[in-house]
Amino acid sequence: MICRQTAKLPRIEKVKIYQESRAPNPRRVRIFLAEKGVDIEYQQVNIMDGDHKKPEFARINPLHRLPVLELGDGTMIAESVSICRYFEELHPEPALMGKTAKEKALIDMYQRQVEFNLLAAIAMCFRHQHPAMAKLEVPQVAEWGKANHDRALSAMIWLNDVLKDREFIAGDTFSIADITALVAIDFRKVMHIEIPDELDLLNGWHKRISGRPSSSA
Repeated sequence: MICRQTAKLPRIEKVKIYQESRAPNPRRVRIFLAEKGVDIEYQQVNIMDGDHKKPEFARINPLHRLPVLELGDGTMIAESVSICRYFEELHPEPALMGKTAKEKALIDMYQRQVEFNLLAAIAMCFRHQHPAMAKLEVPQVAEWGKANHDRALSAMIWLNDVLKDREFIAGDTFSIADITALVAIDFRKVMHIEIPDELDLLNGWHKRISGRPSSSA
């Protein structure tokens, strides 16, 4: 199945992204491109049907992971942030990965911290506890999923503290760090992980970011 993202900029020809539209990592890229106004072709790869494990996809990404950006010359770029970096270089405005050396370093730092401490923890809860993942995550280790619930909560507490003196996670402007955090926070709903009411700064941030048009990408 081919789907297309609404655009403000001319379509980039002979470029497409392989994705699973329900998965969090492809959504990170879609939000990033929506913020840039970039229009691109998407090709659906159904993870639950095992399409990512088939030989034809192994030629696209031997690690069997999504998303993957295919360029016109046949180059394949996997990893969400690497794909975002490619488009940041092509379309530097609005800057979502920083302009100055300091901004770039801080945004990269916060993006990685959110990815490793929050998004990854929620993903482990999903992969090791959700019944639908039993045939894909072999073996499922329920205890590891439960342990990551506490890790996710700790990361949310940390994020709430980060937001005590700023509007956005990495500083004064919206960035890829906010995108990763939004996707992670939304993904927690699948596992019924609640944001504690006392984390008012995080709850307020989530409401603001969810109101951006790109959040529906």
